[in-house]
Amino acid sequence: MARQQGGIADLPRAVLSAAYGVIDSASRVVAGDRVRTARGNAWEAICADRARADQRDEVRRHVAMIVTMPRVAKVKARSLT
Repeated sequence: MARQQGGIADLPRAVLSAAYGVIDSASRVVAGDRVRTARGNAWEAICADRARADQRDEVRRHVAMIVTMPRVAKVKARSLT
């Protein structure tokens, strides 16, 4: 008994495959060739963590600089009359 090629059961699979191809092509046109991956997401998270750490370090340096600055003597306000 020969098996029939391209039966009715293969139609939904072909439609889904074609739809996936169209959606994939459209997303590449809209978003470029940049496809988000787990590796890409992880790298973006690492870069964001490093940027936040750099900002915290900069704030700490500024605070340390302000704390170690010598105090300026207060000048009393003079009356102009």
